[in-house]
Amino acid sequence: MGFYGEQIVPRLVDCSCGMSLTERSRERVCSGLHGRVIEIGFGSGLNVPFYPAAVESVSAVEPADLAWKLAGKRLEASSVPVERSGLDGQALPFPDNTFDTALSTWTMCTIPDVDAALREVRRVLKPGGTLHFVEHGRAPHEKVRRWQHRFEPIQKAIAGGCHLTRDIPALVRASGFEIRDIDTFYEKGAPKILGALSLGVTEPLAD
Repeated sequence: MGFYGEQIVPRLVDCSCGMSLTERSRERVCSGLHGRVIEIGFGSGLNVPFYPAAVESVSAVEPADLAWKLAGKRLEASSVPVERSGLDGQALPFPDNTFDTALSTWTMCTIPDVDAALREVRRVLKPGGTLHFVEHGRAPHEKVRRWQHRFEPIQKAIAGGCHLTRDIPALVRASGFEIRDIDTFYEKGAPKILGALSLGVTEPLAD
């Protein structure tokens, strides 16, 4: 990844995704998590304060060593045991049917092969398990989408490959999930090209 990707991007993500305006969305998306949880794109642990009491443990998938280090204080303050358990959401090191729930926040924008990662999440979820996600992506309005396409090359360069134009609900459905509940909105206080969010709960379709 080089110096910029290893030392700068995790700090940028920690700052930008750690702003107070994201807290309400984090609280909402974490509601309903329970049992054994897998979180892909754990980052610097910004969701840790919002894990509900029903969560027994969290397996954190995070490739960046610095991001894991930045999570230190949040992990020390957590009553939920969290273990760094993988480096790549596209190839999860767990047996089938391991987890009760899964979590992804501001992650699908960056994973190179989102379909592979979602299919891996589907594989490791127990029958009846759910994936909870909040992601930024393709805006609902054409005018905003035009600006997203213009700005996306810059965003990818400065934010570690982050895309602005991915249609997150469509990607989730195409990977074998049924969306049970979804809210699409602009995050208040964020630029619309960055703050077009989809917040939802999904469950794997039966094979």
